[in-house]
Amino acid sequence: MTDRQQAQAGQTPTTPTTAPGSDRAPEPSGYAAQRLHLLREDPRTGAERRAALAELTDRWLSGLFSTAADGLTGVALVAVGGYGRGELSPRSDLDLLLLHDGSAKGAAVPRLAEQIWYPVWDNGIALDHSVRDLGTARKVAAADLKAQLGLLDARHLAGDPGLTSALRSAVLADWRADAARRLPELHELCRERAERHGELSFLLEPDLKEARGGLRDLTALDAVAASWIADAPRAGLDAAGARLRDVRDTLHLVTGRATDRLMLQEQDQVAAELGVLDADILLRQVYEAARTVAYAGDVTWREVDRVLRSRSGRVRRSSRFGFGAPGRGASGRAPVERSPLAEGVVEQDGEAVLAAGARPGTDPVLPLRAAAAAAQAGLPLAPSTVRRLAAEARPMPVPWPDEAREQLVTLLGAGESAVPVWEALEAEGLVARLLPDWDRVRCRPQRNAVHRWTVDRHLVETAVRAAALTRRVARPDLLLVAALLHDIGKGWPGDHSEAGEVITRDVAARLGFPKPDVDTLALLVRYHLLLVDTATRRDLDDPATVAAITSVVGSTGVLELLQALTEADALATGPAAWSSWRAALVGDLSRRAAAALDEASQAAPAPAAGQGSAEPSAEEERLAVEAARTDGPVLSLRAESELSADPTTEPMGVTLTLALPDRPSVLPTVAGVLALHRLTVRSAAIRELDPIGAGPVLALTWQVAAEFGELPEAARLRADIRRALDGGLDVTRRLAERDASAPRRRGSAAPPPRVTVAAGGSAKATVLEVRAHDAPGLLHRIGRALEATGVRVRTARISTLGADAVDAFYVTGADGRPLLRERAAEVARAVERALS
Repeated sequence: MTDRQQAQAGQTPTTPTTAPGSDRAPEPSGYAAQRLHLLREDPRTGAERRAALAELTDRWLSGLFSTAADGLTGVALVAVGGYGRGELSPRSDLDLLLLHDGSAKGAAVPRLAEQIWYPVWDNGIALDHSVRDLGTARKVAAADLKAQLGLLDARHLAGDPGLTSALRSAVLADWRADAARRLPELHELCRERAERHGELSFLLEPDLKEARGGLRDLTALDAVAASWIADAPRAGLDAAGARLRDVRDTLHLVTGRATDRLMLQEQDQVAAELGVLDADILLRQVYEAARTVAYAGDVTWREVDRVLRSRSGRVRRSSRFGFGAPGRGASGRAPVERSPLAEGVVEQDGEAVLAAGARPGTDPVLPLRAAAAAAQAGLPLAPSTVRRLAAEARPMPVPWPDEAREQLVTLLGAGESAVPVWEALEAEGLVARLLPDWDRVRCRPQRNAVHRWTVDRHLVETAVRAAALTRRVARPDLLLVAALLHDIGKGWPGDHSEAGEVITRDVAARLGFPKPDVDTLALLVRYHLLLVDTATRRDLDDPATVAAITSVVGSTGVLELLQALTEADALATGPAAWSSWRAALVGDLSRRAAAALDEASQAAPAPAAGQGSAEPSAEEERLAVEAARTDGPVLSLRAESELSADPTTEPMGVTLTLALPDRPSVLPTVAGVLALHRLTVRSAAIRELDPIGAGPVLALTWQVAAEFGELPEAARLRADIRRALDGGLDVTRRLAERDASAPRRRGSAAPPPRVTVAAGGSAKATVLEVRAHDAPGLLHRIGRALEATGVRVRTARISTLGADAVDAFYVTGADGRPLLRERAAEVARAVERALS
């Protein structure tokens, strides 16, 4: 087929730059000279230059059409696609449609087409062209999504404007009428493209057009808006699109090619042409723009899904009676359901939103509480909620309140579901407000092929990986925070580990960690590469190698944290950073170091044997005496503010102290009552006392907070505890009924529970360590499982660190002695099965 035959058939000729039969390049036309001047000499850049180039091309093509049409009617030249939007980059192709009404005789329209197409090819410009009547154009659009997207941007150039107007009206009407089918197709097209080309925000050689967050996604967002189904959040979106187009324009000029991939070897020159200091800053600007586009896409597609689900679930009104189904409003939709997630946070339409009574202006912890609740429930934060939090929430007190630190740890511990929530906080600037040092690593590229992510995303991904390892450590909160901060020093000059240690000390103190925890976090960040570097470069049989580790970590607790951080860091880096060989070497080195630390601790003088409990408080002693004398439970509650630095805030928790003569089922019963009242146990201590020599008395002190809503009345709580202890309230049944009626949420995938026997934990009791995901009624289930094995709980230390329960139970057999090794292992397995 000849080039002329190809043009008449609507195909692109294979020899686009010269006319048929020509053996040399044509002389530059007036348009070519003006175009060259605009691109090389004209001072205009960016959007102004793109508009000027489109206007110049419009005039040229209009002139070609007017000359070639020679009185022909019923024909229009239409710009579509990127050219229709006026987004002409230096090497952009021209998307043109020659539209006709079918009235022209013979070959008049094909002749007109070739008299326009050939001058375009002769000027070396790529051309995407077609010749169609209105009916054919609509049929093609109905069958081809990409063709329909191009026609949504149709813009009249020359000829009969009525034809272009009719085309635009018809295509937009078709698009809106078929939106329920077309939009899911478009969404799937975007997902497939993202899988092929990756995420623009994290690629060292990104495709500015095709990658997720690129220019194609902006076109898709415009198409969604044209459907009238949803619209993207527009804040910053135009600026992000302009930045990506500016970089693309400059890339075209630097390379002289129609390329969209920003290759490493071209980044310095592109940066220089744009007046940017270096390639790293250029990439950060590109990444920031791409994140804005990607976040807008996430929000928009979520809204599209919600609207389409709502439409498909709508009940038609009865034509006989004129109203919807029972229990529904006049619109035929079910009433909006709002399920509580946390104090001030509810679920609505598959998103976490603020409750009606939430007050961001007086509750500085609310952004973190909302984020943690959303991540733990596996829900996105509603964009309107994030914007309101950013606009109204007051600065966090320094140091942070305990609740704020716990909510941050809970957010990080949610694993994969924490990532979109974190991105939403970042999109509105909340992360940088909470962690001022974050801006230095945000969108910072890592020019290392091993790394998959930018520095900031790598930190979040490391926390995600660490969340799966929390059962291996006694301090999951320190592991998660260390994961978030371990590379924070990469925003500063010098060794990033040394800089990170300094920053971490400041951040950890800001977060309200006590001095020993600040020291541990700083050590973990400073030496986060120690295990893997030593294991892969030193002789593990050399005692000096193990000594190099033990001299740094100092204890098995820090060692297990460092080992888990090492694994999480490597897994978050990329497939090449962690292998079975590296894992085996690090594991072997860690076991040797742990053995050396255990040997050293056994050689040291042993402390006085105890049962894991501190001296009883004056309140506990007072209540224990009263309980022993009255032979009944005695209870006191004291409200306390978690935000003690601000006396104007309302109390967020209570200390509950209970004393009663020892009896079976005290722990599960009291824990169950607290769960029924939706009280979250932050910490607890159980001690066995004998204040007057009349027999053992249990003293239980609980630090609790309301899961959501108001704190319960003390009198009602006291009465329910008494009823439960006396058998008048079946706590287990009530909890089961409530769980059965609770809404089922996807939630985060928590690691399985782990119950172990602590070696040498106590001389008077066997110590069982329970590490599990915290949940309503967890302590009740643990207590029931222990009761079922026939052991007695002498004392206990209960801790809730973020979303993780880290508990220690000091148990004995019926004879009051520690359990034998086999019996202890059997009890541990039974409790673990009960929690699984």
